[in-house]
Formats: sequence, structure tokens, C-alpha cells
Amino acid sequence: MSQADFLAMQPLFSAITGDALKKPNIPMPIFLQEAENLLVAATHDKDALLEAGFDGSWLESMPAKIGALNQAESIWFKERDKRDEAQKSWDTQAPEAYALRDHLLRSMRYAYRNHPDLMDKVVAIAEGAGHADMIADLHKLAVLGRDFAEPLVAIKLDLALLDRAQDTADEMGTLLALLMGERSLGSAPRLARDQAYTLLKQAVDEVRACGQYVFWNDERRRDEYSSHYLRNMRRQASKKNQEAVDATPDQA
Repeated sequence: MSQADFLAMQPLFSAITGDALKKPNIPMPIFLQEAENLLVAATHDKDALLEAGFDGSWLESMPAKIGALNQAESIWFKERDKRDEAQKSWDTQAPEAYALRDHLLRSMRYAYRNHPDLMDKVVAIAEGAGHADMIADLHKLAVLGRDFAEPLVAIKLDLALLDRAQDTADEMGTLLALLMGERSLGSAPRLARDQAYTLLKQAVDEVRACGQYVFWNDERRRDEYSSHYLRNMRRQASKKNQEAVDATPDQA
């Protein structure tokens, strides 16, 4: 039902913006498991929670919100993996693409040295900088080389490099579009994941607040209404702080 839950929750996502949007401070698999555990505990204690004035709709909404977050996290994970793969491919291929562009520029400067009109075109192509410019340069060099191949043949340039330049430009253009699109859009899948997280966290916080109130004098039960992960993180931080204090020489 995760897909159906995700689609059903999407109209609510757009309302979660600005300061209302919460970013996870806990690994998502752990948060989801803790939400599942909380749902079981609160369902068992539902009558006791309702007697304390708890709004039961928070509990009723949790299964769908858990499903929506599961789906949103899965989509974001796939997009993140695709982006990471694109970045790795770019990092591997970009040096070769730049080297090919530079090789063709050097070759054409030499081959067209006695053709002022062609040299002007080469100089114009060489202007500019940056990844997008490099990709455009490869496109233009491939076209120029095919249109005026005879001087290149005379210097024994392998004309297959022109095809490689075109293919490289196409491949690098696709990779750059993916990477730049991800950055400029601020990652729509990540935003949807954070919105789904915010929706579920609102319910989790309400259930926990009531559970901790109802079971204030029962430590074991009260702990069921808090995050084991965050409690453990706080303990570790407190332990490190105490160790730091103990290791500090007396200043008296």
C-alpha cells in the first residue's frame, strides 16, 4: 500500500513548506521502525490515551503516513543512487572529454593556420570556460571538422575523433543535465521525502507526548513512547562530555 499511501498523501505535501518542513535527524529505517513500534504500543494503549484527551485521528493516520514515507524514501533513494552514478560517470569521463576538446583545438589551429576564416571559427570556439562550454565546443568542433576535413586529412588527423567528439558531447550533455537539474530543482524527490517525514513526525510526536504523560510513573512503559535511538545518542554524548571533563586537569 505504500504507493497508494504516497499518492493519497501528496496533496498534503504542498502545505508543508518553510519552517514547517522538518529534516530527519535520525536514519530513516530506524525512524520508520520506531514509528511501527510506537503504532503497536499506542494501539494497545488506545483507551488509556483517549481517556487523557488524545485525538485518536493521529493514531489512525499513522499507517498511511508510514506507508507514504516508505515510498517517498524509496523514490529518493533511487534518485540519489542515480545521481551518484551520474556523478561518478562524470568524474571518470570529464578529463577525457576535456583532453579530446583540447586535442581537436590544437589540431585545428595547426591545420587551419593558413585559412583565416576557419581560424576565426576555431578562436571563437575556444572562447569561454566551464563544463557546458566544453560540451558545446565538442559539438562545434565535430561539425567544423566534418565541413572542412581536407586540411585535417593533410595533417593526418584521425577523422574518427570527430565522431567521438560528437558522441562524447551527447553523453556528457546528458550527465550534466542530470546533475545540474538535480541541483537547480533542489531535489523534488528529497523534498517529497522530507514532507512525508514531517507528516509522520507530527503524528509520532503527538502520540509520544500523550504516552509519556499517561505513563509518567512507569519508566518501562514511558520508554515505549520515546526514541530509543535518540536516547542512546544522548547517553553517548553525555558520556563523552563527562569523559572530557574528567580528562581536563584541575585549574585550581
